[in-house]
Amino acid sequence: MSDVSHETLLFERWPEAAENLKKFHDFLCTAGVERGLLGPREIPRMWSRHIANSVVIESLIPQNARVVDVGSGAGLPGIPLAIVRPDLKVTLLEPLARRVSFLEEAVEVLNLSSTVDILRARAEDVKDRHWDVGTGRAVANLNKFLKLTWKLVSPQGQLLPLKGEQATSELAEAQGFLTKRGLKGEVLQVGEGLIEPATTVIQIRLDSGRLGS
Repeated sequence: MSDVSHETLLFERWPEAAENLKKFHDFLCTAGVERGLLGPREIPRMWSRHIANSVVIESLIPQNARVVDVGSGAGLPGIPLAIVRPDLKVTLLEPLARRVSFLEEAVEVLNLSSTVDILRARAEDVKDRHWDVGTGRAVANLNKFLKLTWKLVSPQGQLLPLKGEQATSELAEAQGFLTKRGLKGEVLQVGEGLIEPATTVIQIRLDSGRLGS
């Protein structure tokens, strides 16, 4: 499936978000590449590898959820989620100043300030625990991601880190952490029909729907 096909499918699925998705795509291809947040080789696959890959996890996120994108970087997956799901309250958590500057400009260009906040901090330094969903892309292996983020999520929340081919092995390696806190992990494929291959995400939560204390 070509990148143009991914673009067309996304516009058909979220027609009301098409204009902002295109603006974000163009912003990533220009400012994102110029500032080194993404390499120039990513331009031909910006729709498939980055935007579509991010946005399809919205199917796992409940209405009106508070979402924290940990180590947001270029705003992936947080900004695409905010574009297609205006019901969400999204926090982009990023410690590096130059990336925060990029995120601030992106939010302004896309007119997302009413639903997107930017917090400059490291995940381990944040004491709040009020988000319903914690997500992240290319932050760390699952074990480290869990240690950084599981305390950010409210008692009835979930973690949704985006992963690749190593998802199953990473989940197995993290089993000790999960078992100790009564957490359950499941590898899911989302976005079939919109992105090929489908996005791999690991869903972490308690059987009761509550994360460990």
